[in-house]
Amino acid sequence: MDHLIKKGTWVEIERIVLRAAERAPQVPDDTRQLPLVMRVKGFLVESAAQDDMAVIETVTGRRLNGLLVDASPRYAHSFGEQVPELNNIASEVRALLCGGEADDE
Repeated sequence: MDHLIKKGTWVEIERIVLRAAERAPQVPDDTRQLPLVMRVKGFLVESAAQDDMAVIETVTGRRLNGLLVDASPRYAHSFGEQVPELNNIASEVRALLCGGEADDE
């Protein structure tokens, strides 16, 4: 038997919203060949094993079901590399709005 993830654990489920054949015709070809998948994080309502169907409750109180894909999922996104051109935006905008010169910070 698979390892059960305990009720109340923070998990992520996955659910197919649209199969590939149901995608809109204006969607690019490479995208249209794939299903539209929704991933949602929440708390397990009942213990379940990974890769089984499960019900979660989101932080907003919604109950959703889907394939349990991860227990204790981490946030791995970023806003990318630092962009040097953006370093002085705040002082430049302040100067434009206040009619002064940009700070040389």
